[in-house]
Formats: sequence, C-alpha cells, structure tokens
Amino acid sequence: MSEHRIRPLALCIFHHRGKILVNQFQDTEQEQRTLYRPLGGGIEFGERSADAIAREVQEELGLSIHGIRLLGTLESLFTHAGKPGHEIVQVYDATFDDARVYERNEIQGHESDGAAFQAKWCDTTNFSPASPLVPEGLEDLLKSLSLLK
Repeated sequence: MSEHRIRPLALCIFHHRGKILVNQFQDTEQEQRTLYRPLGGGIEFGERSADAIAREVQEELGLSIHGIRLLGTLESLFTHAGKPGHEIVQVYDATFDDARVYERNEIQGHESDGAAFQAKWCDTTNFSPASPLVPEGLEDLLKSLSLLK
C-alpha cells in the first residue's frame, strides 16, 4: 500500500476578456463529473514554483511565458479516481510571449505521459457544482482579484 503524501503543485492563470485557460477532464469515479483546472503541475524537488510554471507550460504547450507573479496559495483536499489527494497549490498569473495564443479558441497540449488534451478558454458560465473549477477555492480567489467574471 502506498503512503499518502502532500503534493506541491503550481498552477497558472492565463486570463483574457473575462475567461481563463483550462484543461477539461473527467472524474469517472464521481458520476462522470467534468472538472476544469488551469495549466500547471507538480513542483520538482529543488525547483521554485515559478520555475515549475514556466517548465510545465513549455512542456505541455510548447509555449514560452513571462510576467509570472504569485496570486495566492490554496490547500486542496479531494478525492479523484477513487483516491484521496492533498495538495498545496501555488496559484500564479502569467502572460504568453506570443499574443496570438489569446485569439485561439483551443490550444493543443500534451501531458507528461504523452496523452493529448485541449486547453480552452472558459468563464464562470462553464463552471457549476456538477462541473467545478478545481482546486476548491480557486474560483473565489480569481473573482476576488477580478480575473474571472
């Protein structure tokens, strides 16, 4: 049996015209719920969380960014795919170097395991209790900063 541990995570909020860029995925264990999460990933040992953001965006989207700034920190306790999770989440804001990215409806990406995904621009009308923006507390944080309408 594997030992439970707290995972350090860095997520980045790319925002444009009241929308944020998110990856949509399914939680098949929880009644086929759709979940939305900003781009990012785990922070590696010895890596600063801001550096993790730049690395993850480059790895997943093949795009460079600048203006990385910390927005806040969240603690997330959850169950996904039937397993408990605990994350400390550094939430950042950044800007794509290529402004043309903001005009695309979707952006093709690849997870570290090679699985393809489509990142898309969403606003609050896309999120609901049945299809939440995760981690918990993120939507409230973004609304308080006027980054999500």
